[in-house]
Formats: sequence, C-alpha cells, structure tokens
Amino acid sequence: MYQLKGVDKYWNPVLETLPREKIKALQFKKFKRIVEWGYEKSKLYRSLYDKAGFEPGDLKKFEDIRKVPTLQKEDYREAQAKEPWPYGDSLCVPLEEVTEYHQTSGTTGQPVYQPDTWQDWEWWNESWAYILFSQGFRNTDRVFIPFGYNVFVAYWAGHYACEKMSCEVVPGGILNTEERLLKMKELRANALMATPTYVLHLAETCRNKLNMDASELGIEKILCAGEPGALVPATKKRMEEAWNAKVYDHVGATEIGAWSYECTSQPGGMHVNEAYFLVELVDLETNEPIEEINKPGRIIITAFDRMAQPCIRFDSKDVSMWGEDCECGRTFRLLKGGVHGRTDHITKIKGVLFSPISVEEVVRGIPELGDEYELIVSKRGDADHLTLKVELVPEASNKEDDVKQELVRQLRLKTNLAYQIEFHPFDSLPRYQVKARRFKDTR
Repeated sequence: MYQLKGVDKYWNPVLETLPREKIKALQFKKFKRIVEWGYEKSKLYRSLYDKAGFEPGDLKKFEDIRKVPTLQKEDYREAQAKEPWPYGDSLCVPLEEVTEYHQTSGTTGQPVYQPDTWQDWEWWNESWAYILFSQGFRNTDRVFIPFGYNVFVAYWAGHYACEKMSCEVVPGGILNTEERLLKMKELRANALMATPTYVLHLAETCRNKLNMDASELGIEKILCAGEPGALVPATKKRMEEAWNAKVYDHVGATEIGAWSYECTSQPGGMHVNEAYFLVELVDLETNEPIEEINKPGRIIITAFDRMAQPCIRFDSKDVSMWGEDCECGRTFRLLKGGVHGRTDHITKIKGVLFSPISVEEVVRGIPELGDEYELIVSKRGDADHLTLKVELVPEASNKEDDVKQELVRQLRLKTNLAYQIEFHPFDSLPRYQVKARRFKDTR
C-alpha cells in the first residue's frame, strides 16, 4: 500500500499518471476479465449476452467493447425476483460469501439489492481513498459524517475509507441537525461529508436557530455527493462562502461504486477513476460513442473489480461531457461539469431541451433567495406549464418585486422559458438531508 504522506499529491501515483495508451491497455485487460467472469458465473449476464449473440471471445480489441450489450437497472430487478433470495440470477458467488448488504434509494422504482463480498468491500474503500486523498484528506483530519447509517450505501464506504487512511471519524447519525452542529463545534471537526442540500441546511440552521455562523466552526473541507449541486457554480459558491471551506464533489452509485471525483485543483469537473472503471459517453440520440470534448452524452459505465454482482456496461442514465486535461497532472480523464443530470430529467418543454440544473444555477445565484426551491412541470390544456416555488431570505422580505423581475430575466436568459413564480414564506418549502426531490414532472 502506498503510504500516506502529507506532501504527496496522488493516492496511487503510478495509476493516476499512467500514459493514456497504458490506461487503455489496462482497461481492456480488466474489461475482458470481468465480462468472462459475468458470463461464467451470472445467469443474468449469460442470458443477456446469449440473446444478443455475444460471447466473451468476441472481444479482440478495445473497440469491440461496444459489442457488449448494455445493462439496465430493470435487468437487475428482474434477475433479483428469482432465487436465491434476495439476489437471484445476478449473484456470481456463493451466498455465504456475501458479507455486505446495501440497496439503491428507490427513487426510480423498486430498490436494487447490492451484495458485496469482503473483497468487494475492500475495493469500495480503496476507490474512496482515491477520492479523499485527491481532496486533501489526511490522517490529521477529524471527519464529521452527519447521517444515520441505513441500508442505503451513502456514506458507509466513506466512513471506512476514512479509517483506512487513519482519519478520525465522528458519526453523527442519531443527533438532530442542531446537535450535529454543536458536536462539530465541541470536537473541532475540520472536515464534513454531506449532500449539497444538507450542507446548506446546516448553515441555515446554524445561523437561524443557533445564532452562529457556520464559518466559525472550523470546517476546512466538505465532500459532497448524492446531487450535482457541488459542481453547480452558484451552489458551490454559496456553500464555500457559508462555511469558509473548500467544497468538493464526487460521484458514486450503489450498483457501480465510487467512480469519479473532483481534485483540489477544482477544474470545474471530475476525474474518472479509470484504473477501476470504464466510462463511455454515447450520443443522446444515436448511441454512437463520443470522444470529443464539450459534447453531451449518456454515461455507460463498467466497474472492473466488483465480483459478487458485477456492473458491466451499465446504463446510468446520467449525462456529462468530456473536458480538457486537468492541471493537477492526473491522466484520468475529466468530466466537464461533473454529472449534468439524468436523461429522465433532461426533457423537452415547449420544444426546448431543458435541464433542471439550469434553474438551480439561477436560484442559487440570487442572494435574496433562500437555498430551497421547487420546480413543477405540468400540462395546462395542450401546453407545458412551469411553476417555480422560491423563498425570500428574511432580510429581503420587502424586495419581492425586484427579485421576481431579476429571476424572470435570468430564467429566460438561461433556459429560454417562461415560469409562474410563487414566493413562499421562508423555511416553508421541504428541507432534505439526503437526496432532494425538487423537480417534479407531472405531465
């Protein structure tokens, strides 16, 4: 294991700075191995590949990867409806080798159950170590994790990765929001993990209920996940100013693992951990591969080293684009802007291609508006209708007309759409701790 040293830049300097041709050679070797494993051990993958007329021997060169059928979340669900319960045909190891159970959040339907062996869980922790180290976490840090640990994987892996790196971990799950803030202050925690929504809610609670400023608590760095907000410039700015701390993003998923991370250079995007994952971008309409920068595509992802329930060419439904190389020196490619949203959220409204993240950027960029909002798309007759619910901060309660004019102007500029604006009393819209559900399409 590469030893922790405060002045070092990379968790694994060999892999993170490999020349591109060597990265591709490593990825192809690992890809062939996991495809062969899935075909031999999993009834799910054997059935999927046989139906498509594919077999592992068809993989002759890197470009052949596209011959492998993609996997959908529904494929997991159907496979897990069979015996042995609860993993059914997706399980690749004897049931007695499973040591960890987690499941997806269920926001898109029936949760997917995720088995991991002891080896898989060590792989999770190692993946997370790349993230933490790239964001400046070291063995001198005291990390506060303000969540109740449950069946959702959330910050379980982050907790154990902190321990792996000899960080001190403070689990604040059973405490309420105010108690968590007081515990951070009491123990002088200097790092925090949370969703962007909850980071902002913590700062709001600190200010309005404890009569303190979050910037006084001594938090130096905040690792976010669960939502795209930490790479939305206006949201990142709000969090960093509220806490006087650096805010970093990362992306992971229960079925996939922790696969992408922002580094201390804050390049406006996230590195793909290409030693552990293969990320492909495909055109949103044609499904053709995308290699050029600045062109949005759907993310197809493979986890190379997860064995109990492999994730091979999984259609994540997430959208991103390739960006320029990062100044940090990593040769792992960069996803510009991180994850921009999901294909089931990026939709056409009044003929205009629309992403809810554009509304977040506008709302969070107007200082007179609170952190929370709700966006509802509905039908009125044959026409699409947009309703945006927002809150004014208390000190701007007499500026509703001016704020509305600015909000309408910026929304038109950013999205080319018109909205019905509703102002609600401060602290009346829902507050979330984990994944926020601010966007609702009722058409």
